[in-house]
Amino acid sequence: MTTSRTGILVAASAVVAGLVTGVPAPATADTGAAPAPLKWTSCATDARPTLQCATVRAPLDHAHPDDRRVTLALTRVPHTAKTFQGPLLVNPGGPGGSGLNLAGFVSTALPAGVASQYDVIGFDPRGVGKSTPALDCVPGYFEPVRPGSVPASLSAERTLRDRAASFAEACGSKHGDLLPYMDTVSTAQDLDVIREALGARRINYFGYSYGTYLGAVYAQLHPDRVRRFVLDSVVDPEGVWYEDNIAQDYAFDARHKAFAAWVARNDATYRLGADPEAVEAAWYRMRAAVAEKPAGGKVGPGELEDTFLPGGYYNGYWPHLAEAFASYVNASDEKALLAAYERFGEAGDDSNGYSVYTAVQCRDAAWPRDWTAWRTDARAVDAKAPFIAWNNTWYNAPCASWPVEPLGPVRIANDAVPPVLLFQATEDAATPYEGGLSMHRKLKGSRLVVEQGGGNHGITLSGNTCLDGYLSGYLATGALPAATDGEHPDAVCAARPDPKPLPAEKALRATDSGTTSGNGGGTLHGLLGFRG
Repeated sequence: MTTSRTGILVAASAVVAGLVTGVPAPATADTGAAPAPLKWTSCATDARPTLQCATVRAPLDHAHPDDRRVTLALTRVPHTAKTFQGPLLVNPGGPGGSGLNLAGFVSTALPAGVASQYDVIGFDPRGVGKSTPALDCVPGYFEPVRPGSVPASLSAERTLRDRAASFAEACGSKHGDLLPYMDTVSTAQDLDVIREALGARRINYFGYSYGTYLGAVYAQLHPDRVRRFVLDSVVDPEGVWYEDNIAQDYAFDARHKAFAAWVARNDATYRLGADPEAVEAAWYRMRAAVAEKPAGGKVGPGELEDTFLPGGYYNGYWPHLAEAFASYVNASDEKALLAAYERFGEAGDDSNGYSVYTAVQCRDAAWPRDWTAWRTDARAVDAKAPFIAWNNTWYNAPCASWPVEPLGPVRIANDAVPPVLLFQATEDAATPYEGGLSMHRKLKGSRLVVEQGGGNHGITLSGNTCLDGYLSGYLATGALPAATDGEHPDAVCAARPDPKPLPAEKALRATDSGTTSGNGGGTLHGLLGFRG
């Protein structure tokens, strides 16, 4: 359940300045003898004054490189240090997430002495954002108010099933020439085109969420072209993709319960009850209420689920969500709930990101074609973990009737790459903990750093100095924690404390608690995909 809600794209409104030379890179085994002739132009913002943009063309079908091509949009923050360690490609996840802004964020969030040794490269994968052609199967597919996620009857289920099937049909009708080439392997081969265009013999890579799977696939295909790889919030390669989504359902329900427990601990502020089960019950009563009468005419039960889903990714959103929750329940304040939806839930109405998400996940691996299997699993999960069981079912349901035959998942089993550094939180909902352990076993010699008790998704560069120390040391010198047995964590960091309630006058401000300010700068959790 991973689509991109990635904030504002970098504005590419620069005067063409030709090839940017910057600090000359020495010829080394890692960087190659000379840079490829990419034409980098300034696309600077106030927050990112050194940001540059370029494009590179890649084969649509890598098996036929002389045929039709796609264009990939790139950004770069150039290195400034005399010691140059090559390009560091960054990816925020998805599939469907734009990485253009992530380059600027990573270059400033890393210690200056580390970031200055790399050309930090962001990119929009094929089909995404400023890359062309861009997929957009059904604009406005998530426009409110859509049918409620939990079907009350077989007829209601049929309506939702037909809606998902119509999305798949529209995608095939509009982008049928592209869909056979929208998959993780093709995107990984695009990374190699970028590597070659950058003039690098090997690449460094930093991927979050789905970006961890993309990086692992690249390493499987081209182990000799891997230098330093960081994978944060790791996808389980054994579950691609149907099983991974079911695992997410249970994990997001657990995070929703953690949110309810936090609200209960702060009952003096929110007055929703001191018992976590009572708070959770109040939330489901709120969902039933907006099913009868959508808040502000826009927030029905599906939109409500979308609004609170980001809280499963990042607990910094909990004070804002709790304030809207309490305002609706205690004061019948629909405006507060509508404001929360417009800030969190409406951000998910990214028709390009969702189109790429479905195209890649439906093509990467086989999904059940018999709807009975989906219904049986959704009902079983909903009985134990109801928070987003049906919501996530419908999010992925186009794959039940996808117009392109699926490929098989790439088998990740790699002992030919240099040590890869993995980061994983034990309570992560989007990429549950077992995925980090699974990838650790499959990437021989890798090191796994765990945030014990942490529930956020995307845990480095977010204020945990213990995690960031391991990250910076690895990128600076290749330093790694001592290995254990390859089955368990190699290092453990304590999670940061849960947030405190915000004063009421601040609770719904978009700039508080680490959220993006809307200026294209943002922080990590404003750049990562919410279904990542």
